[in-house]
Amino acid sequence: MKNKKKPVKATKEKNNSGQYYVVKEETTLLPFLLEEMKGKSRNAIKSVLTRGQIYVDGQSITQHNHPLKPGQRVMTQDNKTAMSEQALVGIEIVYEDEDIIIIEKESGMLSIAGQNQFEVTAHNQLMGYVKRDHPKNRIYVVHRLDKDTSGIMLFAKNEQTKQALQENWKEKVFERTYTAVVEGEVKKNQGTIKSWLTESKTFKMYSSSFDNGGKEAITHYKKIRSNRNYTLLEVNLETGRKNQIRVHMEDLGHPIVGDKKYGAHGNPMKRLGLHATTLVLIHPTTGKKLKFNSKMPKKFATLLKVKEQ
Repeated sequence: MKNKKKPVKATKEKNNSGQYYVVKEETTLLPFLLEEMKGKSRNAIKSVLTRGQIYVDGQSITQHNHPLKPGQRVMTQDNKTAMSEQALVGIEIVYEDEDIIIIEKESGMLSIAGQNQFEVTAHNQLMGYVKRDHPKNRIYVVHRLDKDTSGIMLFAKNEQTKQALQENWKEKVFERTYTAVVEGEVKKNQGTIKSWLTESKTFKMYSSSFDNGGKEAITHYKKIRSNRNYTLLEVNLETGRKNQIRVHMEDLGHPIVGDKKYGAHGNPMKRLGLHATTLVLIHPTTGKKLKFNSKMPKKFATLLKVKEQ
């Protein structure tokens, strides 16, 4: 009688918010979890999957037959962490490890506190979230999104990671792509806007076509679709200045929908037409390339679709 081939065990790694397993051979998610999560019933594991508490390479997966490849990391999130995340307002954690947290921020949520230190922000919510595990835990701001801009945002969980990212930003961050809805029909299919930005005493950014001592700002854009009233643009940042896209869209003659501060005439979506869609970076500790995507808000597509009918 031939001996049955024993399944290849995954490598376990402990994490504050759950258990990591490194996949050793090709399989699918449910059989993998049944093999690794000894002591849990099939129904219990299915429930954990359905609740979105299983992550593959940082992405929440609920499909039982999701394919797994060698080297991928599967995390099982414990109930305590899942409940903690549910208490967050206006933000959702899409990836977390020992060094970084990636969130998706809603429009209207501040990244960090301004003059009002008691206002709810993405930063102070995440600070409270990590302190539940240990009172000395901290969250560090790496970059910011304007209050009315939604989408993907990156935070560091220690000082070393923050410095590694900020001091080597161009080498570590490969892509920052935004989706913007602007007023009017943009004629060119693509283009680049370059100017120097300075900030006034009223915290408004002003653009100059020549070097006036301000900060150089470079924005690339590509038209996705348009009609006579609005244009949907894909926008890539070569530099990351305060209000850069908003100012440059005003320079283009097509201010972002809802952005009265920078020339918009109306606010049909009841929000700013700017969303951080994609972030691609090299992890400052592991050296692994990570890509995070956020779907375009439905209001963006609806606005153009309605106007085209």
